[in-house]
Amino acid sequence: MTTDAFDGALTICERHAERLRWAMATLEPLFPITPGGLADLSDVQLAVVDQFIMRFSKLQDAMGAKLLPGILELTKEPGSFPTFIDKLNRLEKIGAIPSASEWLQFREMRNQFSYDYPDDPEIQASLLNKALELSHHLLATLEHAQAFSARYRD
Repeated sequence: MTTDAFDGALTICERHAERLRWAMATLEPLFPITPGGLADLSDVQLAVVDQFIMRFSKLQDAMGAKLLPGILELTKEPGSFPTFIDKLNRLEKIGAIPSASEWLQFREMRNQFSYDYPDDPEIQASLLNKALELSHHLLATLEHAQAFSARYRD
């Protein structure tokens, strides 16, 4: 990955992060959300929930597909990383991400969002509450990766 390609991946991640932060700030007064609170959300609030879910998922995807592998290329890390968990473990070891296991939680949350639970507000509320907490960590992981990669981009 060239530096320009890496910078492009970083720009995409920053755009998703900015919109995720906006959705979080808009929704945080409603949290922790209950099943009853979910039922009381306005159409606009539901649209912000959709934005939150979409941006969390897109940020996690963009970081996993482009940014994190790009960091390994930038640092010229030796060795072969045949699986994504191998990449995550190496990224954690070199200090590019705080935690490989936490990254797996982000991915699991993104996967949970792909399922729709229209008839189970308990599950919906639980997922949103957990996602709000994880979103703070996802954003912190992005900031950590940005700071780490800056040493190799100058």
